[in-house]
Amino acid sequence: QVRLVESGGGLVQPGGSLRLSCAASGSIFRINAMGWYRQAPGKQRELVATITSGGSTNYTISVKGRFTISGDVAKNTVYLQMNSLKLEDTAIYYCNAGIIPRGAGRTEYTYWGQGTQVTVSS
Repeated sequence: QVRLVESGGGLVQPGGSLRLSCAASGSIFRINAMGWYRQAPGKQRELVATITSGGSTNYTISVKGRFTISGDVAKNTVYLQMNSLKLEDTAIYYCNAGIIPRGAGRTEYTYWGQGTQVTVSS
């Protein structure tokens, strides 16, 4: 069984910073990519940033220049450094990963963490 566990959410003032962490564990053969999504109240879940096992990154436009995704996908960890936070960054942030479990051949599955709340408020 594969699990993703996030940590690092919390309450921060506008302009502040937070760092989210995500660790994958379980029977993992290979992780192809990891990333972060978020869902604000009343809105659909949206992509924030992704990183591949080769180190390529991708960001949604609204966070470019403020957020940085990093980590070692091969070692099952990913981070999201969030700077210059804005009120509109308030959401539940979910870790996401494309994982080939052991014993699954070459089939990749998508896994989600339980989510961590980020609240930006003055």
